[in-house]
This record gives sequence, structure tokens and C-alpha cells, in this order.
Amino acid sequence: MVLIDQAPWREAVAYRDSWPHEYVVVKKDGQENLLSTICVRTAAGEHVECQFFSQTRKYLFLGDYKCWTMTDCAELGLDTGDYVLNRALLYKERHDFVIRPGGTGMMGGR
Repeated sequence: MVLIDQAPWREAVAYRDSWPHEYVVVKKDGQENLLSTICVRTAAGEHVECQFFSQTRKYLFLGDYKCWTMTDCAELGLDTGDYVLNRALLYKERHDFVIRPGGTGMMGGR
């Protein structure tokens, strides 16, 4: 959890009212070790696959957060590009396992 707590998370302002979350840009923010740790744990099967509209994503649940990448960890190539690692607070009702069309992304939403 130390790597996660020390990362320079920034708010995804464009999604503040729809799908609130934070992110780091892995290479730019020097978070290669954090991404590696997330991917190792995902590859070890600690993740949960969830639907986000028509997409299936792998989420790693850590403390009060779920973490994910936009590109599957198996397809990441830090030698050739930079990637975003996201995190979002878990909803109190744990409805974040399935995000349905029309959901608000906010606590108390569908």
C-alpha cells in the first residue's frame, strides 16, 4: 500500500461528475514499480473481471480503492509507450462490480 499512498495521483477532472477517479501517468510520474506491482498481482489472479459498459476490465481491489489500466497488463510495453494507471474509491454499496448503462458512477447511483 506504500507505493499506492506515495503515488502522485491526480483527479480525472473531465470525469468528476460522471465516473470520478484519479490517475497517474506511469513513466512521466515515475510509477513503473507501482504498475509492475499491480500487473504482477493481476497476473497472479488477484483481480476481478468486471463489465464497464461493453468492455471487460480487470480490477484489483486494494483497501478502499479499485485499480485498473486501460490496456491489459499483458499488452503493456513500457519500452515503447507510457500508460495510465487509474484508481477509484469503492462505492459503499459495492455496486462497482458491474457498471450498467445509465449508472451515475457516484455513490448511491445505480
